[in-house]
Amino acid sequence: MAASEVGRELSFDELVAANEQRLLRFAVMLTGGRHSAEDLVQTVFTRAYRKWSRISEVDQPDAYLRRMVLNEFLSWRRLLKHGELPVAETRDVPTDEDIGNRHAQRDAVWRLLAGLPRKQRAVLVLRYYEDLPDDEIGKLLDITPSTVRSNASRALAALRDQLPAEEA
Repeated sequence: MAASEVGRELSFDELVAANEQRLLRFAVMLTGGRHSAEDLVQTVFTRAYRKWSRISEVDQPDAYLRRMVLNEFLSWRRLLKHGELPVAETRDVPTDEDIGNRHAQRDAVWRLLAGLPRKQRAVLVLRYYEDLPDDEIGKLLDITPSTVRSNASRALAALRDQLPAEEA
């Protein structure tokens, strides 16, 4: 959502309401768990509220918030300090598929992603979940597009190395 709608600036509450779910989904992909994602987004909203006079003047405050989430994730030490391991959350949705198999696969993916360095994990999430091109990812992470590609390549190679031989 743009900073202004027909010349009117958004209030902080309106910006939060318009972006909360999107930022939460993004944070879940980064952290691997809903509770950690909620903590991450809440921390960002708290910091954004304190800086609202500056943020409200930027062209795309929603992009600014996404950048804040990414930066906070990359610098978050609390996850490491408490030894938290990102895990997938279960959903109580009736289905005919083998739920155990689906959750086992999802858990395996989260474990693989959790084993990556934070920057490599962020590159993969921004590339494959947010569907951003390398130059935008580079801007968000303050690295060159070639560094984005090398991080993605290293991350994918590490993931391939971790897969059992029959799945690779």
